[in-house]
Amino acid sequence: MDIGRKLGILVFFMVPAIIGGGIVFHLFHDYTPVVIYELALYLIAGAYISK
Repeated sequence: MDIGRKLGILVFFMVPAIIGGGIVFHLFHDYTPVVIYELALYLIAGAYISK
């Protein structure tokens, strides 16, 4: 996988991280679920990039 594709995958995962983090905070009014949501996204993105 070339560097352009890896960067594209990271950008693709940044949008749900930003928007989804705000939605999760709005639903739970706490940062703990936001951190869990962000870590899950980072792990999934890392799995795609490591291939």
